[in-house]
Amino acid sequence: MSGRASINRWLSIVVIAIGAVMVIAGVATWANVSSTLSEEQIVVADDASCMAGSLVTGPIAAYCEAEVISKHALEATGGKTYAELEREDPVRATAMDASFLRASIYTSVVAFGVALMAIGIGLVFILLGVLTLRMSASKPPVLDEVSI
Repeated sequence: MSGRASINRWLSIVVIAIGAVMVIAGVATWANVSSTLSEEQIVVADDASCMAGSLVTGPIAAYCEAEVISKHALEATGGKTYAELEREDPVRATAMDASFLRASIYTSVVAFGVALMAIGIGLVFILLGVLTLRMSASKPPVLDEVSI
């Protein structure tokens, strides 16, 4: 095996290893976020536009719950956001709590997205590593001399 072929082989193995680490990290992150949400026992409100009554364990249910929290907060504040309410308004605390809850739940949605992206990129790395490993293992085609 030539020096170039061994470098290609080594780089292919490194790319495969990086891909595997990314897939494992993505799966672990997804499982951790899902488990943490499950422990909270959050149930999507019955008047949600999607997944009503479902336990929040994944990104879609989390998004649906965040949306219904926003809806309830706007109903409680007469359609005003936290920033629009007067400092002494008694419903301002409700709007603030709703804002914090939504932000926390949206953070889990983002975490699911990042985990999925890590899994996808990891799979692409593995595929590229395997392909380049196979290409470096195959012999290049021999070209015959052609006389003109």
